[in-house]
Amino acid sequence: MSFSIESKLGDLLDNEATKAILEKHMPGISTHPQIGMGKGFALSMVAKFSGGLITDEMLQKVNADLAALG
Repeated sequence: MSFSIESKLGDLLDNEATKAILEKHMPGISTHPQIGMGKGFALSMVAKFSGGLITDEMLQKVNADLAALG
């Protein structure tokens, strides 16, 4: 299975490799108090409702690292 910023946040957090990528670019995302509300949505969608906490630059870096996983 390949991952991208269009993958559900919950799926990204459930996989150790992809979770590490998220934590690398967005430290603390897996333990954020409101993370549960976003797990059913694509990371790109969660970013739109993050109030600027997840930037386009972060998404680009995450997406590149996810693509490198294959």
